[in-house]
Amino acid sequence: MTIKILPEVEQIKKTIIETRRDFHKHPELGFNELRTAKIIADKLKSYGLDVKTEVGKTGVIGDLIKDKSFHTIALRADMDALPIQENSEVEYKSVNDGVMHACGHDGHMAMLLGAAEVLSKMRDKLKVNVRFVFQPAEEGEGGARYVIADGALNKVDQIFGMHLWNYQPYGEIGIQSGSVLAAADIIDIWIEGIGGHGAAPQGTVDAVVVASNLIMNFQTIISRNTDPLHSAVITIGEISGGHGFNIIADKVKLRGTVRAMTEENRQMIKQRIEEIIAGVAKSYNAKITMDYQDGYPPTINHDEPTKLIQQSAEQIKGAIVREPYLSMGAEDFSYYLQKIPGAFVFIGSAPADEEPMSVPHHCSHFDIDERALLVGTSLFVQLIKDFSN
Repeated sequence: MTIKILPEVEQIKKTIIETRRDFHKHPELGFNELRTAKIIADKLKSYGLDVKTEVGKTGVIGDLIKDKSFHTIALRADMDALPIQENSEVEYKSVNDGVMHACGHDGHMAMLLGAAEVLSKMRDKLKVNVRFVFQPAEEGEGGARYVIADGALNKVDQIFGMHLWNYQPYGEIGIQSGSVLAAADIIDIWIEGIGGHGAAPQGTVDAVVVASNLIMNFQTIISRNTDPLHSAVITIGEISGGHGFNIIADKVKLRGTVRAMTEENRQMIKQRIEEIIAGVAKSYNAKITMDYQDGYPPTINHDEPTKLIQQSAEQIKGAIVREPYLSMGAEDFSYYLQKIPGAFVFIGSAPADEEPMSVPHHCSHFDIDERALLVGTSLFVQLIKDFSN
């Protein structure tokens, strides 16, 4: 597949790839992206941007201000790595034990820095202001909330983000309006029964039986309360309790996750879980308590910004613009989209000669087809060009 990369991006191809490899080699966990932030800030300053550091603790913002009366478009990249030991043998393998860029954030930063360099050189032609948002701690800490609290969206009209996506091949750009990623909540459930001897169950309240009943009933929420066309999933990933093979357990703990592509389903599932817990507790005479922790909301693209970035993507000759491979994963970009219009898109990056599913995100041998970096950078640049036109 041949994709016609923007010539101004082609000129800095080597820099974009080298930047990504440097970040990959020196990964840092959320809210500890100190080296990463310094490199970003130094580069943005060298492009002549107004730079603010320590945004949302360790984030960086670069402003390309053409005219304060113009609209401002924000472009965002996340910065943090994951607590995973890298298992690959690439020359840019992580030098930090137990930490690696296993999701593509190294590439996101490289693409956005590339776009900042290109756009800074065409400042005179721009008819919009551009804010480059480098956000810490996407992986579970919700860094977006911290940068928003620090004013990252002040006077911003629209925001766009991209994710390198190993579930689609190089050359594909996944775009659609509406839900593109799920809400991700956590549930902890404690069951208290009455223990006893396995040979004399009378008079006991078996916490294992109660737990089993809960798990099975939770699945009916998906199969019987959820519209089949609206994706959702409940997974109980941990179960612990009991004391021995012949002892009826008095306590069991369950831990799991709720995923939903719409806020309506998310709230419905939460309510049904509470109702099932109350019913099972009463029917078994057990005590059941739950801690339901709201995670990231669903990522829901706005219609008009989605149309705009799709039009920009269609100008990248050779690229295939289609619907994204949808996942029940979650993204804190959702917090931006709750505040202002915007869109989140996916850049196919499955390594060359590999099937899209064979090198998944968050695995210890994660890597990308680095040609995808040029596609993403070109799309950022083309989008701002189109806003200016």
